Amino acid sequence: MKTQVKKEIRTNSKGIARSVKLNMRALLLIFAFMLTSITGFAHCDSYDGPVIKDALKALDKNNVQLVLKWIEPQQEKEIIPLFNKTYQLKNGDKEVYSIVEKHFLETLVRLHRETEGAPYTGLKPAGSMTPLVEMADNSIASDNVEVVVTTVTTHLEQILRDRYATVAKRNKTKDNSVKEGRAYVEAYVEYTHTLEALEHLLHGTISHSGSDHAQH
Repeated sequence: MKTQVKKEIRTNSKGIARSVKLNMRALLLIFAFMLTSITGFAHCDSYDGPVIKDALKALDKNNVQLVLKWIEPQQEKEIIPLFNKTYQLKNGDKEVYSIVEKHFLETLVRLHRETEGAPYTGLKPAGSMTPLVEMADNSIASDNVEVVVTTVTTHLEQILRDRYATVAKRNKTKDNSVKEGRAYVEAYVEYTHTLEALEHLLHGTISHSGSDHAQH
């Protein structure tokens, strides 16, 4: 009987540990998304981002429906006529079309940024997106999130360990002087605010300021 109970305890313990590990990986991935989200929604305005890619595809196929998902319904009245005008000039003077096409792309990106509550700062060249965002796009294209999960969780685990190590070390000397006390407070704030942000995520939702528009 005792042997059976011990086996069940070990089995349950392994199951709990595995569940905790998987949940933590998921939470850290969400936390990474939040960190990239609050720094400016990096690739919406770049030429290799999904908004402009869809815009160019729409112009190639003469299908404005491909870009409407990036804006709100009330913004369609500005984009649809501009799209039609741009497409009509597609086979005309190349220089004129280039100017009109850029204006269409700028307008689309500007309106999309408005749905995110973010300012429009101009179109960015291809290659300007952050590594994590590029990895996110690649995971969608390949239908495989494993590389993202592994990379993000490993990176975030190291961040948490490093911040803990710093505050733990400075905790031992915080009362030696005002200078060392302030160094401890700096490390304490950095460590606890990181976890506070994670806790906020656990009890809330991720959304762009000023809009409930789809997150990307």
